[in-house]
Amino acid sequence: MAKNTQPVLKRCKTLNISPAVLGYSKETHRNAKKMRRKQSEYGMQLNEKQKVKFIYGVLEKQFRAYYEKAERKQGVTGENLLQELERRLDNVVFRMGFANTRREARQLVSHGHFTVNGQRVNIPSYQVKPGDVVAVCEKSRSTTKFKSLVEERGKQACPKWIDKASEALEGKIIAMPAREDIDYEVAEHLIVELYSK
Repeated sequence: MAKNTQPVLKRCKTLNISPAVLGYSKETHRNAKKMRRKQSEYGMQLNEKQKVKFIYGVLEKQFRAYYEKAERKQGVTGENLLQELERRLDNVVFRMGFANTRREARQLVSHGHFTVNGQRVNIPSYQVKPGDVVAVCEKSRSTTKFKSLVEERGKQACPKWIDKASEALEGKIIAMPAREDIDYEVAEHLIVELYSK
């Protein structure tokens, strides 16, 4: 399984995104470069694509497959692409507050700590759909990791499309994620322009 091992804060600074989007509370204190050259149109498109790929921890081949799937669906391609990425199981686990970062959520899913509709799933890219119930496995519920997460992040607000009780270690997908649920700035039309050349 390929994974991105780049330094998070350095990459956040390059892509001009806040580390809080990824779940990190640290900020970089390095001095910003005084003068930057004006970015070309291609540079802006590439930057947006790299930003979204980095946030969700997806590499190029998989990202391209998500784009092609979004293009085949009815509706706005850019919004469909973000919807496909939001529906990944590792992202849902992060959104529910069961992990501090998407990278941690990916690892927890890979280690088999979660079930979808009662079946154990260890594939981070698994696509959830409305009606699915994502829960922590019975064995994992008693670990200190999940007990502390309930105390720390149990009161964290979930997106509207996930119904999660504050003390429960499970949540139900009640709708498809909408464009308004994306909590970081992204110009998805630039990604569509880049791929449609």
